[in-house]
Amino acid sequence: MSCGKKFDSGSCVIDILKDIVDAQNDVIHECMTSCEQSIADLLGDTGGGSGFDTVPVILYCKDGCKPFKGYGSKKSGDDCQIKGSFFFRVKSVDDDGCAVVELLFADHHHHGNVGGTDDSHDGYHHHHGFDPKSPADQNCSNLRASGICITVDLNCFCHVTCLPATAAL
Repeated sequence: MSCGKKFDSGSCVIDILKDIVDAQNDVIHECMTSCEQSIADLLGDTGGGSGFDTVPVILYCKDGCKPFKGYGSKKSGDDCQIKGSFFFRVKSVDDDGCAVVELLFADHHHHGNVGGTDDSHDGYHHHHGFDPKSPADQNCSNLRASGICITVDLNCFCHVTCLPATAAL
């Protein structure tokens, strides 16, 4: 698969994200680049059903080609805190190049902590608001959907990096 395999929007970022949405929708009945490998893993093309439902992505802004960090909040009772992430799950892409992406966070509450750190310093901060300074500040193991979705204009991005396919839902 190469950029524009099924779509020809004139933007390879848009075309790759549309391919990811299509692949994710093939394995979810609800809502050899790294991207090619992650899509193949998601679809189970590399040996049987994968159990994966998400190809996490990092988007890079055209201006300066820096990683894009999205922010959002989800109210829990009286608590409402802003959370930031560089990792996203693509939910939808429209014909105009607008996408709905969901912020992803590492879930150490269910799978143990990486590197023996406690939850207050592990880069997750799901309940305490987290504002990473770079993608390297976030752990990409055990990524989980947050329920926090934002809308982005894909024409503002020049590069996409795919992380390994995972079961995020």
